[in-house]
Amino acid sequence: MPSTLLTTPGFVLHTTPYGESSVVARVFTRRLGVKPYIIKGVRTAKGRAKQNLLQPLSCVDMTVYDNPRRELGFVKELSPRQPLPMPSPEGNALRMFMTEVLYKALREANPQPDLWDYVAQQVAEADGTARTQADQPLRFLLSVAEYMGIAPRDNYAPARPYFDLQEGHFLPAATESTLSLPLSATLHRYLATPSTQPPSELPPHKLRRDLMDSLLAYLQLHLSGFGQMASPDILHTLLK
Repeated sequence: MPSTLLTTPGFVLHTTPYGESSVVARVFTRRLGVKPYIIKGVRTAKGRAKQNLLQPLSCVDMTVYDNPRRELGFVKELSPRQPLPMPSPEGNALRMFMTEVLYKALREANPQPDLWDYVAQQVAEADGTARTQADQPLRFLLSVAEYMGIAPRDNYAPARPYFDLQEGHFLPAATESTLSLPLSATLHRYLATPSTQPPSELPPHKLRRDLMDSLLAYLQLHLSGFGQMASPDILHTLLK
């Protein structure tokens, strides 16, 4: 089967050196899902594609040779889709966090254009107000869970106040895998509020930190191979 030449926007998730001058980039494309591509000459001064286009969560327009029977595709043309705003430490930390979540959560060859559009919006908002940034990681984790089909079920009630990480819904009594009452109530408030609605009141920093860690534990339980993450520690320090 011959390769097809096509174009698609994509978010760079990870790069690995390949040969003397090239890289293999794992890219979340809007059209094809997550795919690995060889980008030739990127590590040379004369390369047409510059390595600064391949930073985590850089948004690029790609013209690629795609063949479903081959594990690796080839990039013919690569250009920035949109410049990033003037970066802030908090914005950079948020982008690193989102990159790591997507890299661990997404599987190859599964197009998810709605999720791609959502990520584009979140990247654009990563350098927003301190209040928006503090709220963004929790909203992002819950949205990714929803797009992956494993969203926590909000059946909260006074008679069911404990959220169970293993079961994915609220229970009447605590078990080894339930969150505390304050964490469960905070999760319920997030689940009950539309993701597009700004928070009326931010939970305290410790509560947000503990809930982020709990949602990451939830993804580890429900997504095979998700594993541990490194970037949350940076967010916990910066987003207070």
